[in-house]
Amino acid sequence: MKFTVSSSELLDGLVSVSKVISSKPGLAILENFLLELQNNTLTVTASDGDTTLRTVLEIPQVDEEGRIAIPARLLTDSLKEFPDQPLTFVNAAGDQVMDIIWASGASKIPCHDAADFPKLPAINATSDSLTVDAPTLLEGINNTIYATAEEELRPVMNGIFFDIEAEQTTLVASDAHKLICTSFPGTRASQKSSFILNKKPANILRSILAKFDGEVTVQFDNKNAYFTFGDNMLVCRLIEGIYPAYRTVIPKNNINKMIVGRSELLGVVKRIAVCSNQVSNQIKIKLSNNQALISAQDLSFSMSAYETIPCQYDGEGMEIGFKAAYLLDILNNLPYRTISLDLADPSRAALIVSADEDEKEVTIKAVLMPVMI
Repeated sequence: MKFTVSSSELLDGLVSVSKVISSKPGLAILENFLLELQNNTLTVTASDGDTTLRTVLEIPQVDEEGRIAIPARLLTDSLKEFPDQPLTFVNAAGDQVMDIIWASGASKIPCHDAADFPKLPAINATSDSLTVDAPTLLEGINNTIYATAEEELRPVMNGIFFDIEAEQTTLVASDAHKLICTSFPGTRASQKSSFILNKKPANILRSILAKFDGEVTVQFDNKNAYFTFGDNMLVCRLIEGIYPAYRTVIPKNNINKMIVGRSELLGVVKRIAVCSNQVSNQIKIKLSNNQALISAQDLSFSMSAYETIPCQYDGEGMEIGFKAAYLLDILNNLPYRTISLDLADPSRAALIVSADEDEKEVTIKAVLMPVMI
């Protein structure tokens, strides 16, 4: 293998791919990048065993093709110290050393046999597919990932559920206390299907899709998914299992509606939650004609706080409790200017949706379970 490339261009490609590498990989070879050079194209692959990220770089000057595995951290740390300049990489066939040569010097880095690097998992011939715009997929992940759980006994709750229909896809996440559904039209799917994406590859997708504006093609079976976009491909193992019937959890007849500015309610809850009990983190919302009294107290430390906020409300008077942290999670992440907090009674789940007149095509429904007062 012998090629010449700009140090900054190579570093940009390596940094994006390195996001997938684990700090404590199960196999020593997974501490390396796999470099594959063919037809003026350098393919860089990194993996943690469950998730693999691959990017392609165009190399104008190639003298000899080849494949090699090279320590990821050592290579990226070395490249960070270079100003932008041409670097020549040389690895003789069968040699376990990579020579890096620049205008005024050279270095040697150990490398390993490319054959030891894990191969990509195969996708079944009966796999399904989905095509979606990158900004839409990014928005869907951003709107749901914070609601995923950390459960050993129910791993299906630790990811984002993709509920795919012919012309609409819904992303769902829940930790049993709150549930978020983000639906968007305009997707193209081979048929009605679904899969559960683990939060690590979802977070990696977020970081890369933020810089990409084209289409994302997803091909998946019951075990693995391939996300292809631009010069990048992310391959990940899916969470296997049956996701709960989330549609049955979404309230349909909550007739008491509190319409209020999201940022205004967010500010009040932040101020009041400071005085809530450290264990329960409970706040109370008392609703009456066009106003809400939000309060919290911690009798152990003689702390309490309350604040009244104006709102549009003409339903039944009621007092309902929520865990402040869960309500703040939702209010912090919803993109809406005005929200509607739809209630049935103090013991049943609340539904939080947009009350904006100019709603976007992407719709978000947040379900929040109350706590006993």
